[in-house]
Amino acid sequence: MSIHDLLKSKGLPAGLLPKEVKSYNLSDSGFLQVFLDGPCLAKFDTMALYDSVVRANLTYGSLGAVEGFSQQELFVWLPVKGIVVDNPSSGLILFDIGLAHKQLSLSLFEDPPNCKPDGVLKKNGRKEKGFEDQ
Repeated sequence: MSIHDLLKSKGLPAGLLPKEVKSYNLSDSGFLQVFLDGPCLAKFDTMALYDSVVRANLTYGSLGAVEGFSQQELFVWLPVKGIVVDNPSSGLILFDIGLAHKQLSLSLFEDPPNCKPDGVLKKNGRKEKGFEDQ
């Protein structure tokens, strides 16, 4: 079963994780580890940054204690702490971004996004100073 099929079987949209997922592990307790080749950027309503490993506790309709996934809000990268679909018929998904909760349309996450490596971002998510050689 692909990670995207697993998400759908747990009441979550397939597009929460990018197409470029290489593998994943799911423990009996629901601890999920998702592996990518490296950090990458995807676009939903805003930019999203995935680390090379994304971890979360997977239960039906929810990813809790998320690590390795951030969203850009007003030029600041905020870690996504949790993702919940309480009521699928509402068409909404709730993101806990630490300082606030953000409701988005489920339709934004129907299809797994393409995730592109970003050579400017360092491991800690901060941009390098200066210009890259062309």
